Amino acid sequence: MIEGCEVIWAVKHNSISHTFLDAGAAQFMIEHVNARKHKVDTNQPSKRLKYGLDEPSERDNSSNVQKTTSTALGPDWHSGLDVKGAVHGTSRNIHIEYRCEVAEIVNPENLGQTSVCRLQDETANVDWPMYAVLSNQKCFGCDFIVSATGVVPNTQPFLKGNEFRLADDGGFLVNEQCMTSIDGVYAAGDVCSVDWPPAPHWIQMRLWSQARQMGHYAGKCMLAATHGQSITKDICFEIFAHMTNFFGFKVVLLGRFNAQGLGSDYEILLRVTKGEEYVKVILHNGRMVGAILIGETDLEETFENLIMNEMDLTQFGSDLLDPNVDIQDFFD
Repeated sequence: MIEGCEVIWAVKHNSISHTFLDAGAAQFMIEHVNARKHKVDTNQPSKRLKYGLDEPSERDNSSNVQKTTSTALGPDWHSGLDVKGAVHGTSRNIHIEYRCEVAEIVNPENLGQTSVCRLQDETANVDWPMYAVLSNQKCFGCDFIVSATGVVPNTQPFLKGNEFRLADDGGFLVNEQCMTSIDGVYAAGDVCSVDWPPAPHWIQMRLWSQARQMGHYAGKCMLAATHGQSITKDICFEIFAHMTNFFGFKVVLLGRFNAQGLGSDYEILLRVTKGEEYVKVILHNGRMVGAILIGETDLEETFENLIMNEMDLTQFGSDLLDPNVDIQDFFD
């Protein structure tokens, strides 16, 4: 949890969390980004395995061992991590710079005549251990930098001497058994791109949760192959579903939550309660095909069933999101 810190967020797009949230949902978040204080109860049991970094052993410290990092630590890497700064009287203060990226990181000795931007409460002559120069020509001093650079399939180390078929994004193309174009070689998660007709409500996104699901499925496919068998795809490939947390808000993404692949042939239903919830539904031919749920809406199970059942909801119109209608009970 971040306490007493000034945060400068450089965003590549016109709104925050562009991969997940539309501009409206992003604006809902922005209005509360500095107001909400979210305390994670670290004493509660986790429903996921947690991973961390061990201190190197004596054997690992020997000169003969190459020191490399391992895989991603998953969504709970920050659990129990407290960052407490010297700014008193505030939980956090976030300043956002849109449509820019970090162009260069420089130390004080190499700063030269670069003009440094100061935040409203920042001491004018404070010296920082490092400076981030943004692509919009602004420069900010900081104590440390967290870099979120997206996901690119890391296939390059495996290409030399092999003839893998690759997708346009560089990922290994895999069939319905998660096998690549080379017999007996399987791939799952961020490194691959599916080469099968996806279910109507499933999309591939390079997320930790989806990579884990694909890894489990690929393992079962490999085991089945050793017995000359094949298996059908798991239920997780029937509908896209992802739950996360932004600024203390529970966020659930279902199906084609941003109308992916629908062009302009869709309808949006929206319900917003300021500071509490943001509910967006995507309808295609009168049927629900996706949804974004922010806050404690308790609608995820109902909406998931409506998407999977492909029920014609034309007769309900905007009443589908009427807060005075208990749709959970209605569709039970």
